[in-house]
Amino acid sequence: MVDYVIETNNLSKIYYKNKVVNSVDMHVEKGKIYGLLGKNGAGKTTTMCMLLNLTYPSEGDIFLFGKNVNNHSNEIYSNIGSIIETPGFYENLTAFENLKIISKIRGDFNSNNINSVLQMVNLDNDKSKKFKDFSLGMKQRLGIAAAIMHSPELLILDEPINGLDPFGIKEIRTLLKRLSHEFGITILISSHILSEIENIADVIGFMDNGILIEEISKEELYTRLDKFVEFEVSDIDLAVDIFKKLELKENKDYAVKGDMLCLYTHLNLRDKFNALFVKAGIDVKKVNLREENLEDFFTRFVSNN
Repeated sequence: MVDYVIETNNLSKIYYKNKVVNSVDMHVEKGKIYGLLGKNGAGKTTTMCMLLNLTYPSEGDIFLFGKNVNNHSNEIYSNIGSIIETPGFYENLTAFENLKIISKIRGDFNSNNINSVLQMVNLDNDKSKKFKDFSLGMKQRLGIAAAIMHSPELLILDEPINGLDPFGIKEIRTLLKRLSHEFGITILISSHILSEIENIADVIGFMDNGILIEEISKEELYTRLDKFVEFEVSDIDLAVDIFKKLELKENKDYAVKGDMLCLYTHLNLRDKFNALFVKAGIDVKKVNLREENLEDFFTRFVSNN
């Protein structure tokens, strides 16, 4: 039997008659990194806020660690760390001093524990630096340190890599993988950056317009990535007209990407399509057989659902 740390049933949220989260059934397995993937406005943050009891569901049930949150809220939420939006800290204090204040408010101050957490997030060598002098990546790592300082079993992170440069993204990615693989922390992370979700997640939930379309393991995802034919042509509009006359549908059968025409279906007819282009006076500069990445899959998947 699968051990789910997060499980929702028909979870929905309505704001002013607008259903921003619509009947979400989510399943986050213990010890996994679950990537909630969707465009801005897809409902990711609202879903996380409901999971964290920051806003109440309009409909549905939430089970965390196998328990209904309505009946065991104090026990449950003491075992969760989270970052929703940008973490706030005192600008003129060091990382240690900021965490000391947080831990004293919680009533669990332990200097050894703080030093250990700072070491985990690679901030132990910046003991004298003030928060105001931190890079954005350092600030995000301190936010994660604050979220894990009480040794939670579940970490919920909303867009933790948003705004980071490539080096900062790599730092956060390495840290989250370590927290999951070495310390067994279950992680729910949201992002609209498809490549990062692909790099970090064990399971991906595709969300669009408030609906969780599907949950899929990364291993299964790779078996479902379609091959496609990429035509580089001199007249993209004329090539598209030919596809339309053949009753091929955009986003389902083909897509336009810059000066490239990508064909997803009828791959065995690519020689005939190439001949039709040439007959119509279109110069075909390249014809490549490729495999789609997560971004291609997400675009096609959302368009067809």
